[in-house]
Amino acid sequence: MEKDPRPPKRKTTRFLVVTKKNLFRAGLLFVLALGLFGLFGKGSFFLFPQIPAAVQLTEDEIHRFLYETITLRDRIVITGDLGLLDSLYDQETRYGRWAREHQVRKAQHLTTWAQKQGARFIDLQTIIRLRNIKPQKSGYSLVFLASTVYKYVYLDDPLTVNSFRLGAYHSMDIGYKDEKWVISREWYPDPFAAPPPRPKPAETAKWQGYIQSRQARDFSNLNPRRVAAVAYADRYAGAAALPETGFAYNPAYKNYNYLGGDCTNYASQVLHEGGKFPKTPAWNYQREGSKAWVNAGAFKDYMLYSGRGSLIARGVYDKVLRASYELLPGDFIAYMQKGKVEHISIVTGADSRGYTLVNSHNADRYRVPWDLGWNTGKTEFWLIRVHY
Repeated sequence: MEKDPRPPKRKTTRFLVVTKKNLFRAGLLFVLALGLFGLFGKGSFFLFPQIPAAVQLTEDEIHRFLYETITLRDRIVITGDLGLLDSLYDQETRYGRWAREHQVRKAQHLTTWAQKQGARFIDLQTIIRLRNIKPQKSGYSLVFLASTVYKYVYLDDPLTVNSFRLGAYHSMDIGYKDEKWVISREWYPDPFAAPPPRPKPAETAKWQGYIQSRQARDFSNLNPRRVAAVAYADRYAGAAALPETGFAYNPAYKNYNYLGGDCTNYASQVLHEGGKFPKTPAWNYQREGSKAWVNAGAFKDYMLYSGRGSLIARGVYDKVLRASYELLPGDFIAYMQKGKVEHISIVTGADSRGYTLVNSHNADRYRVPWDLGWNTGKTEFWLIRVHY
């Protein structure tokens, strides 16, 4: 940067002459300053009302608010009563309305998926871990982990309970309004952000009939490398993993969630650390991952063209449903939209009807049905066999 060629200005010292006129001006400015501070400062009770001291929350009270709020949201998936959401959000703000609308889409996604399976959800249970609390002018800004277990049964087998876990970090603002605490903003990575699918009744009936005709699958004779790959995937499923893991990723690897997504980095780890696939010049990690290590499309292409994987089937849900039962733990699925691979998940098991379950990062998934959140009619699924 070039220096300013102009000579510096000389500083002069100004003295305040105390007169009756100056004292009057100073007093007037002081009164005006207090008024402006009352309108716009931390003490504002007009534009930015301060939290009344009588209702300020302790950390335990904030945790209780989150638990009660999320428990109610979870119940909506079972009851279908979306009206219960109205009391949870500040719907006079744009972000509050958006947060509510997201929960509506989420409930609709889950309900549509269960109908397609011939199943129903019977319970949701969420673990909450508060990470940060920041007081604001009219409430609190929160960061917390929420890890939810979803339990479901097939309608023709109500005694066999299946489950999966979804987890994510949430950023939420809450404010005190109309003598209660409400959500004014919330953001978190979630597989239900897109509009829910609207399959035709004939499609739903066809899929439901086929899914319910299937039986549980036996994975007791898997290649030991596949077993080890699944164990690694379960251990490092992050916010969706079992609580005893600490909900942590493997600290030996960079977290790419803030750089576009960590799903492919996680899948590469599963194959290398768990499945013992050696690194190559194209597929490598040294402080940073190579393109084939961290990019979903490049990873899919590398696995196919290197001979480490082969294509089982590709197409929209209706075309690959039958083939999905050929997937084995340790295989993977690539999810393509508008010609671009957007996501990678690792197969980790199957439910009581043999329906394939997967793990992935962002949003973190643990033993989740492979199409959940993606079966919108526009996704092309690539089912890839991995050669261990």
